[in-house]
Amino acid sequence: MKYKTFALSALALAASSAVFAQSAAPSSGSQVTLYGILDANVQVLDGAARQTRVQSGGLSGSRFGLRGSEDLGGGLKAFFTLESGINVDDGTYGQNAFWGRQAFVGLATPYGKVSLGRQYGSVYTLTNEFSQFSNVGSGASTAVIGGFGGYEPVRGSDGSATGNGGPARVNNSVKLESASYGGFSAGALWGMGEVAGGTADNRVADIYGRYTGHGVDAMVSVVDDKADALGQHLRTVSAAAVYDWNNLRFNGGVMQVDDRGIGDRDGQGYWLGASYRLGQHQFKGQYVESKNDGALVDGKTQAFGVGYQYDLSKRTALYSSVTRFKNDGVGYVSRAAGTIPVGLTDANDRNLTEFVAGIRHSF
Repeated sequence: MKYKTFALSALALAASSAVFAQSAAPSSGSQVTLYGILDANVQVLDGAARQTRVQSGGLSGSRFGLRGSEDLGGGLKAFFTLESGINVDDGTYGQNAFWGRQAFVGLATPYGKVSLGRQYGSVYTLTNEFSQFSNVGSGASTAVIGGFGGYEPVRGSDGSATGNGGPARVNNSVKLESASYGGFSAGALWGMGEVAGGTADNRVADIYGRYTGHGVDAMVSVVDDKADALGQHLRTVSAAAVYDWNNLRFNGGVMQVDDRGIGDRDGQGYWLGASYRLGQHQFKGQYVESKNDGALVDGKTQAFGVGYQYDLSKRTALYSSVTRFKNDGVGYVSRAAGTIPVGLTDANDRNLTEFVAGIRHSF
């Protein structure tokens, strides 16, 4: 057993030395980086009943990953990312696969890049980078927007029409992104449903544009998620913007889901937020509203939250937030910024107050 342990230790040391040597040697033209985020918090939910629990991902989704690139010369570069979500509270992985956050490989040129695999769609970028509370599962988060007849445009779960990951993260996808020209860039993603005889009838099509400059960052996107054999066809149109002025940041976004399938259950959502940074301190607030329209469901969730973040260093931060969720409607599944545990709301009291306090560390 001692010899076996020593051999395994030597093998691990040799492997880590090889990775370090590859990262440290610029002459090789390639590098690989191990990175990650560990984010955990204590969450108190108070509604018709009260529950306290430890959760993962209050500021950012917990993860670890590998990213790398190789300079091929002539302005051409190969790159890849493998990223796994982690539930810090119980040690399980966070998505429906081990490399469930991202898994792709591609080539970059001076004019843009192309990549293939499981990748973020424009909905993920738009709801994450243009929101004070990101698209995580706590606070007045853009994750509130969803539940449109089982379709989750923000979190991109099993609600995808094609079943290939949803609009937030898209499996079997090819993505093209242009370089930035005067602050303007554009991209397109095609997610293949991979059903025989249904190449054009079972897919996710995603196009988007972005402008960054003069303190403004703005993005628009259109996602068409279609599975004809199932009678499902969902089109999501979104837009969001951020404006930075000294230590102030203002943000907002809108999302419209048009259900063109047999379900005919549309949805709308929007968010408005602001934050102020004073040295290591950041104060923020955001309002989010999500509406669900249909023959059997007609409801609305409103969320208003305030948060505070204290940066202990560039890698470590403490944070807290208080959010009030108001849920109205008939036949509508009331929701916080994630799945509400059974028993916390009832027919007479569907509103909820959430308190969160946690820590995030990146490496």
